Amino acid sequence: MENTRDLYLDLMKRCLTNWIYGDSEYIPISGKGFLKRNIIKALAARGTNLFILKPFNQQEREEGRDWPPSAHTMIGFKRLDNLRFCVEDILANKVTGDLIEAGVWRGGASIFIRAILKAHGVKDRRVWVADSFEGLPPPNPEKYPHDANDKLYTYKELAVSLDQVKANFERYELLDEQVRFLKGWFCDTLPNAPVDQLAIIRADGDMYESTMDILTNLYPKLSIGGYIIIDDYGCVPACCQAVHDYREAQGIHDEIIPIDWGGVYWKRSH
Repeated sequence: MENTRDLYLDLMKRCLTNWIYGDSEYIPISGKGFLKRNIIKALAARGTNLFILKPFNQQEREEGRDWPPSAHTMIGFKRLDNLRFCVEDILANKVTGDLIEAGVWRGGASIFIRAILKAHGVKDRRVWVADSFEGLPPPNPEKYPHDANDKLYTYKELAVSLDQVKANFERYELLDEQVRFLKGWFCDTLPNAPVDQLAIIRADGDMYESTMDILTNLYPKLSIGGYIIIDDYGCVPACCQAVHDYREAQGIHDEIIPIDWGGVYWKRSH
């Protein structure tokens, strides 16, 4: 049984990252800096497709260093492996609570969480999928100066609709009553989210504001022995600052453990 579970979850990981095919992929030129703006306009005027064929880079995909045009997650193998470790640890130690990802993009990490629960036959925990499903919000530099000049809200690639995320769950036959969606900006949805207790929080908010909204509204619901995973700690300074500001304000001293070049996590001890 354990071997079958391992095979299933390893295959899920490879499918969610689109690593299993290793095909070259078409990448949109616009917004990616491949050509100067005037050349892009000229191509568009001639009706030329604004795509280039990019060879598949196995190492980039494994490490979660690219923005895949078709994969359901961009977080890479190490962060997916860490997610499995955290989920299986809370199951083994009977840490109470549901599991939530805040900031889901195409839903891949949330799908993986649901797959882990299914592989272990868990039917009494819910997976909460929280996102605007419209991309990131424009920065509010007056209130959150660390987000000044943040341009992530301009990236259309980060705006994935709720219907598309649900369709991605359905592709793996993992859209069921144990999956719940919270649609809207975190500042609007998380304060009143119908979640009583959590065992896993996966925070992928990128910005200071979004990360602070996640921590402020969800961390108090995290059970002792539960895990919080911060996806952007090592690559977005504003996110890192929000984590340190919140931990200092709340007197949190649990060790921050690196996952890879970007992600970190810690286990709540009190």
